[in-house]
This record gives sequence, C-alpha cells and structure tokens, in this order.
Amino acid sequence: MNKKNAIWIAVIAVVLIGVWMVSRPSVQPAGEAPIETAPRTEEAPEASEAAPDESAAAEAPDDAAAAFHIGVATLTVSQAEDTYRGAENLIKLYGNVADGGMIRHVTMPDSFMSEMETTISQIVGLADDPLVKVVVVDDAIPGTTEAFRRIKESRPDVICLAGEPQEDPGVIGAVADLAIYVDNVARGYLIINTAKQLGAEKFVHISFPRHMGYELLARRRAIMEQACKDLGMEFIFETAPDPTSDVGIPGAQQFILEKVPTWVDQYGKNTAFFATNDAQTEPLLVQVAKTGAIFVEPDLPSPLMGYPGAFGIDLKSEAGDWPAILNKVEESVIAEGGSGRMGTWAFSYGWSTTCALAEYGKNIVEGNATLGNLDDLWAAYAKFTPGANWNGSVYTDPNSGSSMDNLVLVYQDTYVFGRGFMNATAVEIPEQYMLIK
Repeated sequence: MNKKNAIWIAVIAVVLIGVWMVSRPSVQPAGEAPIETAPRTEEAPEASEAAPDESAAAEAPDDAAAAFHIGVATLTVSQAEDTYRGAENLIKLYGNVADGGMIRHVTMPDSFMSEMETTISQIVGLADDPLVKVVVVDDAIPGTTEAFRRIKESRPDVICLAGEPQEDPGVIGAVADLAIYVDNVARGYLIINTAKQLGAEKFVHISFPRHMGYELLARRRAIMEQACKDLGMEFIFETAPDPTSDVGIPGAQQFILEKVPTWVDQYGKNTAFFATNDAQTEPLLVQVAKTGAIFVEPDLPSPLMGYPGAFGIDLKSEAGDWPAILNKVEESVIAEGGSGRMGTWAFSYGWSTTCALAEYGKNIVEGNATLGNLDDLWAAYAKFTPGANWNGSVYTDPNSGSSMDNLVLVYQDTYVFGRGFMNATAVEIPEQYMLIK
C-alpha cells in the first residue's frame, strides 16, 4: 500500500467513527441527571426570537430558572427595617436571582440625602439585568424619580413602581407607572380622632425641615392641626434633628430619649406623640411607655416599627407570622403599662407595600393583572395581609382638583394594644379636611 492510499483510508476511518459517535443513543448512568450540553444564561432573547412564556414562571419546577426578574431596592435595616424585611420575604417566596430565582435586591445608603448619586446608581443598576421586567423602590427616597427617568430612557418596557415616595406627587407621578403613598390626608384626621378616643388632650407632632418640605407630610401636619382645633385638643409642633444630618441616627435618637420626659412634664400624660421619622420611633416608644403618655401609631405603621427594639422583644420564632408578632408585641406593651394608650397597624405598611408592589408587578408581567386596576392592587395586598381592613383612594391634587390615577393613597385600621381595632377604616372623614393644603 502506497503512502497516498494509507492517508485516504485513515481519513475515511475517522469520518466513520465520528458518524457513529453522533448517531449512537445517549447512555446515562442510573440515578444521575442528564448532563447539560450548554450552561443556562440570563441573556434576553434576540429580537427575532419569540418572547418566552412569562406566565410559566409560577408553574415552573423549583429548580428551573425564573423566566423574568423583579428588582427591589430598599433602605437598610437601621433606616427602614420593614421594607427591608419585605424584600427578604419576597426572596423567600420567589427566590434570589443568584440562585435562579426571581428577586434581585439591593439596598440604598443610610445617608441618602448626601449620597443621592449612589441611590440613583443602585436603582438604575437593577435594570442592567435584561431579564428585569419590574423595578420596585420602597421607600422611594429622593433620587428615585431620576432613577426611574434613566431606566425609562433605556428600558421603557420596565414597570417602575414606587412605595412611599419622598418626592412630591407631581414629580414622582411623571415617571412612575404606579406610586403608593400611605394616606396621610385621611390619617391627618384619623390619627387625631383616635387620639381623642384614647383620652388625649394635646398632640405633639415631631419633625424637621426636610420632612416638612414634602407636600403630603406638610399637608398632613396642617390637617392634624385643624383636626385638633375642631376636636378640642391642643396641637404642638416640636423640631428634632434630621437623622440624615451630621448628628446621624444615633444623635437623632438620643435627642428624643432626652426630650420626651421633659415634654411630658410640660404638657402632661394625656398627650399623644407622633414622629415623622422611623429611626426616631423606637426611642419615642421607650419614653412614652415610661412616662405613661399616648402613642396612636407610627408614621409608617407596623408591629415591628420601633416596638421590638423599644421593649426588647425577640420575634425570631414568630418571623413572618403577623398575628403571632402582634400578640407577642401586645403582651410586652401591656406589661410596660401601655394598654389602651399605644397602637399600630396589625400588618406592617412598609412590609405589605414592598411585597404587594412586587406581586402586582409580577401579576402584570404574567398577564394576570392590569396596570392601573385598583382591584388587582388590592388583591396583591390581600395576599400578604389576610383579614386586614384597608381603605384608600386615587390621589387628588388640592390645587387643581384633578386626580392622578397612577398615585394611590392607602391606609389600614388602627390596632390599640389592650383594646383592639379602632374601626378607623369605617370612619367618615369630613370633606373639609380633604381640601386642606
């Protein structure tokens, strides 16, 4: 055999072997999963490809990668624990993106007023993931509007949802697909009305210039002041340090610890106290209980808002079980002498809204809800707050009288420890208060 023929025979043999390897049946050792020939990716489908069936995500096996992602941005535990815990609950329910799940969670800086660009970067970065279809920000601190604007410029398909915006309604409403505010218009009257029922003769509103620069917070203060006048109570405004200022959270909290006993001595025990900042709620609760004063509910109500830290309540075994949390907090509050004089909401507003907005966005993407349909929104809330009574309405601008359908105000019934629900969601609010600016 000459050299040329030998080469041809070798080539033919290699070809025949290759054909046999490709066509032979695949054999997998018993008990082992089939080997994937290509790794899973999180790349978006090409424009020419059909879009994935996103509704399949809810029905997919636990080990299947999510068909789309939801970005969630919250503050840290020290600034807003409930919204942070809401994001944790979503991860528990739908999984972390890093593990093939649906939720991508980031936190925003505590000193967000001086680190606004970081805030914007964190939120916008969520949309860098091509599978992110929904972005939820709660609390929607200053910078959220700009972040949503940048997201919409590059990803107009992303649904942008804001919880408790700290920018004026007309500002956030121009870019957000939906923004949820606690109904500070209704609560401006309802908190005073409930304080009156609890025996309050005076009402102390504690805040600082930054918060009073927000339209809805300033409007609530004005409503509270008028309600006090109409219901025969004295309204008092006290200024406290801003936790985002140089004194930080520790300095702002220390101020409350030192001042509340002095205020109770000055105004009397039948004085109801209210603070507009979450970080100042815990020291306020400590001193209200010690002095025997009155506390209707936190600015952003929840059994977890201030109470566990104020009274040293360990809720690890009750985590996620809101009725059990409420019962344990109630036992502690009553033991500290706060029965009938201290309250909150049965379900956390921040936690509920973070979860409900993500659920609402998920349902929209999957075709099970319609953006702007309030019945679909209430259904999302109901999933996480069974048995709780909610009320609310679309925001109406007090100057123009026009409504903004993508801004919704919500509130839940007030629960007073040792007394129960106050039926606040059924109280008819005089129309005059809704027109106060």
